[in-house]
Amino acid sequence: MLNPRPQTLKSLLLWWLIPALVLIMLIALWLSNYQLRSQVDQAYDRALAGALRSIDHNISTASGGLSFEQPYLMLEFFELTADGNVYFRIATEDGLAEIGNQFLPLPNKPLISGQPQFYDAEYQGLSLRVAALARPMDPPLYNNQGGRVVVQVAETLDSRQNFLNQSLLRALERDFVVILIVVLVVVWSVFRAVRPLERLRQDVEKRSADDLSPVEAPDIPGEVAPLVDAVNLHMSRFAAQARLQRQFLDDASHQLRTPLSVLRTQIAYALRETDPEEIRTALVAMQEGLDRAVRTTNQMLALARAKNASLGEAGLVPDNVDLGEIAHSVIRTLLPAARARRIDLGLEGGQFPVCIPGIDWLLREALSNLVDNAIRYAPFGSQVTVRVYADEKFARVTVEDSGPGMSPEDIAQASVRFRRGAAGKNRPGAGLGLAIVGTIVKLHGGWMVLENRKPLPGLRVALGFTLISSRIAATPHEILEN
Repeated sequence: MLNPRPQTLKSLLLWWLIPALVLIMLIALWLSNYQLRSQVDQAYDRALAGALRSIDHNISTASGGLSFEQPYLMLEFFELTADGNVYFRIATEDGLAEIGNQFLPLPNKPLISGQPQFYDAEYQGLSLRVAALARPMDPPLYNNQGGRVVVQVAETLDSRQNFLNQSLLRALERDFVVILIVVLVVVWSVFRAVRPLERLRQDVEKRSADDLSPVEAPDIPGEVAPLVDAVNLHMSRFAAQARLQRQFLDDASHQLRTPLSVLRTQIAYALRETDPEEIRTALVAMQEGLDRAVRTTNQMLALARAKNASLGEAGLVPDNVDLGEIAHSVIRTLLPAARARRIDLGLEGGQFPVCIPGIDWLLREALSNLVDNAIRYAPFGSQVTVRVYADEKFARVTVEDSGPGMSPEDIAQASVRFRRGAAGKNRPGAGLGLAIVGTIVKLHGGWMVLENRKPLPGLRVALGFTLISSRIAATPHEILEN
């Protein structure tokens, strides 16, 4: 089943931003409607209040009844201003005296003397805006002390509703233009922001399969830069592993081609021979050549694994390992080879464990190579001594033999792959032992020192590891980078 195509950043941004902008426009329109309605009501209510005051000034009770001198010019002008029908009513609060439009509705709330009250009402099937004012009558009618006269002025809502609709339409047009501009700016910004990512994708797609050079993207957004850095780091690790693999293949083809060719020749020779003694001689030579090929292959594999570990191979986590226990195990393993050459193989160490953070099998491989080299190069009946000791800051492992030693030139180039010193020209080996040791020690943040023993003959190889260092708790990859 095909996986659905992931949503692009452009569509994600646009699908979130544009609906959000439309929602904001609707909310702004609702707020504009509310605010405009309030402002329109205040403006038109001022006109109603003016008409209310004018009528109130023309009311008189001095004649013993309720009288009103109607200023027709003022009402006509108010009708023109209101652009609709205007209604008024003047009545005593008890309703016994009344002038104007009867049954003009009163407000639901009691009127407060001297304070006009505005409210909406229905009258003769029309929606009205009404202003009402109550005040004490002076003098009172019918000796009704405390009686009040109520004045009401009303107008239809057509004028203010038309004005409100026009204002909302203008607000809607304004908001629509603003939203359109904002949407265009957002779309342009989104496309401009993702354009470097599109160029980055095209650059990566155009690369050849073996192009592992770092990705150059100077104009990408800052949020994407860490991702590009992580990709470059991953590519650099992959490139380093690819180099190691190519190097291993080159080394294997170079180092194994000759032994395999010799082995093939020896097999052909043995097949042609009928003399049992000659066949035995050929088989012995074949065994020696096969042993050399196996040892060379194992050493190349060990060197490749050590270098892979230096690149942060998954699963390689430093542990607390005891150098004394590793040395004891290596000596037990190589003791038969030492006895075959009548070599006194010994271990000297303190009573307490010498522990460092490291990888057990790598340190075991390094020490095995040193002790094996010492056994191979030391004369028959000589001594090889392994010492493990530590002080407050450093842990050390030394391997001493009584062999021929090494020249200063050979010591300086001891860790070069496939280079063999003068003492090993006529001995079996591939020249990888010290290269493996150097790689492993470097991985653990340590150092290797080779020196000839003086005044005694032989070679001393010392491996040192720091006990008090910020690199102790680091991973092998971090140790190598530091």
